[in-house]
Amino acid sequence: MDTQRSLGMVGFGRMGAGLTKRAIAAGMDVVVVDPDPQTPQRAQSLGASTAASLAELVEALPAPRTVWIMVPAGSVTDSVIDDLRAVLAPGDMIIDGGNSNYRDDISHAQKLGENGIDFLDVGTSGGVWGDERGFCLMIGGPAQRVEQMADLWDALAPGSDAAPRTPGRTGDPSPAERGWLHCGPSGAGHFVKMVHNGIEYALMAAYAEGLSILKHANIGRVAGESSAERAPLANPEYYQYELPIPEIAEVWRRGSVIGSWLLDLTAGALAADPQLSAFSGRVSDSGEGRWTAIAAIEEGVPAPVITAALLERFATQGADVFTGQILSAMRAQFGGHSELPG
Repeated sequence: MDTQRSLGMVGFGRMGAGLTKRAIAAGMDVVVVDPDPQTPQRAQSLGASTAASLAELVEALPAPRTVWIMVPAGSVTDSVIDDLRAVLAPGDMIIDGGNSNYRDDISHAQKLGENGIDFLDVGTSGGVWGDERGFCLMIGGPAQRVEQMADLWDALAPGSDAAPRTPGRTGDPSPAERGWLHCGPSGAGHFVKMVHNGIEYALMAAYAEGLSILKHANIGRVAGESSAERAPLANPEYYQYELPIPEIAEVWRRGSVIGSWLLDLTAGALAADPQLSAFSGRVSDSGEGRWTAIAAIEEGVPAPVITAALLERFATQGADVFTGQILSAMRAQFGGHSELPG
């Protein structure tokens, strides 16, 4: 194997598999480790080989080794890095491509550096479409090591043809134009990805809220009778619209200033299931939105939209149920108000 074109991949979920597919397409040899019993068959179908353990993975890779971790952030990532630290050698490198907290990156880089092992944090965006579209890479770590891996970043990233060139840019496409960027020292890559995901929360919430307002624009036709427990709709004649939500999402994709890939995906979901009956409405938060809000507070930077989008996700998870119960209890106590059916 060419030592510059060999990669270990720890974690073979959707993102890990997509990264592996693009690396192999660029001519790299990839060795995969994942406890899923289907991994050998899935890896072989892409042209990758597998190892039964991290020690076997390290044995299979030529030195200096590059091992990419694509596992859940937190304790799982910590455990994998500790185990790799015990079997890798000075000059080897670990890349964390998951959604780790940037503060953990700083600690990992320091500990691995004591063993002569380099560490790069790589915020990786592209989701399940990354194997086709390419992955946007936001990289933190030593500049020299990042530059040495330019062939890997170019293999995984979308390339300069993924978007029209920004007016005013000239010369050869920069790394950012090719889809990857060295953002700064350890933690910088995941810090940028953290804020990226916070923005993603807000964009998703804006689309969801706007489309929901459109969906309920028929309230003047269906509103029940008013009572002491329900504020009346003052002008029901203003809310008589049965709007075609899937078609609205579709028309917005064409020439609208709010067109985006997120809107493309939303339109696809609505075309397949206009009522979205396959979804309960519970929205998880994987951590990056929380960390972005915390960073904004500690920096003294107002971020009300991102923070509101995060809190909205908490509400979908049922965290607002007890709040509502307290409110209902207080209304019953001071005014004898009863709850109306939803």
